[in-house]
Amino acid sequence: MINLKQLLMVVSISYLIGNFSSAYILGKILRKVDIREHGSGNAGATNALRTFGKRIGALAFILDVTKGILATFVGYKLMGYNGSLLGGIFVVLGHNWPIFLNFKGGKGIATSLGVIFFLHWPTGIICILIGAFIIYKTRYVSLGSIVAAAITPIIGSIVNRPFNREFFLTTLFLAILAIFRHRANIERLAKGKEYKLGEKVE
Repeated sequence: MINLKQLLMVVSISYLIGNFSSAYILGKILRKVDIREHGSGNAGATNALRTFGKRIGALAFILDVTKGILATFVGYKLMGYNGSLLGGIFVVLGHNWPIFLNFKGGKGIATSLGVIFFLHWPTGIICILIGAFIIYKTRYVSLGSIVAAAITPIIGSIVNRPFNREFFLTTLFLAILAIFRHRANIERLAKGKEYKLGEKVE
């Protein structure tokens, strides 16, 4: 029997955790600017890296990963494994579409990574290594992020044994969200106009 009160708590707490936009907050505190008005206009770690530099970009990435871990932990404490899955989904939704920033958030890669780390860290390690290798070879952060997100359900199905249907469906949903949020990047990649790592975006 599903406890409606616990369900609502997991959904609301996880979504609110996702609303903590690291790139936006760091930009406001440390640079006195709204990151959504600079670079690609995205309130995420990659745009923080391009706009503010390595230190702030790295800090934003770490904080976004931490959000994913925290929300899945809260979900697990309140509702067990299924609660961690639910928390993982809603923290990414909160990051991508934060109500406090008029639903203009990030793309959810770092936060999704935190979710995967909590649910099954070996899958997270493999996917981040593959994504990092692609970024290293091509200098396209978006390409590495898209590929890493897309292969997560597949890698998880292979590594996380026995096969866990709920884990597969959750990672598949997160992968679809990530690809959807990167649709403009996909268009630029197809046209050869995507921004490379280290390239400033005005």
